[in-house]
Amino acid sequence: MNITPYDAWADIYDAVFSYVTDDIPFYIDEARRAGGAVLELGCGTGRVAIPIAQSGIDIVGLDYSTAMLQRARRKANAARATSLTLAQGDMRDFTLTRRFSLIIIPFRGLLSLLSVEDEARALLNIKRHLAPGGRLIFDIFVPDLNMLLQDGDVPYHFRDVHDPESGKRIVLWNQASYDAFSQIMSIRTTIEELDDYGRVASKIYRDFALRYIFRWEMHHLLRACGYDALALYGDFQRNPFDEHSADMIWVTAPIEPAMPCH
Repeated sequence: MNITPYDAWADIYDAVFSYVTDDIPFYIDEARRAGGAVLELGCGTGRVAIPIAQSGIDIVGLDYSTAMLQRARRKANAARATSLTLAQGDMRDFTLTRRFSLIIIPFRGLLSLLSVEDEARALLNIKRHLAPGGRLIFDIFVPDLNMLLQDGDVPYHFRDVHDPESGKRIVLWNQASYDAFSQIMSIRTTIEELDDYGRVASKIYRDFALRYIFRWEMHHLLRACGYDALALYGDFQRNPFDEHSADMIWVTAPIEPAMPCH
């Protein structure tokens, strides 16, 4: 069994990220437009894959974390999401025996790859699994200068959320350090669950890392790996990307004939 940094998130992921919902209608709509099978990379607990499957779309969800997949499987069974198939694998080197009309990487999953080399490996491998006319769609955040200047030793209040299962209030704190040379954020999230009196009933720490990517860096990486950027949105309502955007939603397709990935 592979042990990954995200295994420890499996039991709390849905509660912590219950506020992330605005991307689900977007990915369902894109899955419908694809007109064929869909592959989600980094599917986690099935937050996006299960609603897509409930829409009657044939989808495979792939994740490197066995613990995440176990939770996704339980949720899919409870939701009767019968058109969802779950598989364990690494987006850099997975091998499936079919190709897909659409491959998606929601909620900044590409940023879990911590080097340009790994990003390129993943993009090349994804291209091998796209059917003719297929597309790759993913989203990443826009690096913010103020964010990069934050003191990594000082936690800051991120947001309050409510656990949809228990109804408990959860307070999230983040602190992060930034390696400007490798563009890697090392993040610690503190998850405090409050009791009915507003007291901290439990406190959990979770650490993870992301590699932030700038707009034109992403553009050139896609081109170097043989992709054409068909669209770049600034939000999940498909508004154009501009200087006020906090997210980059990339809609891409392989360039024909395919170019070598450098």
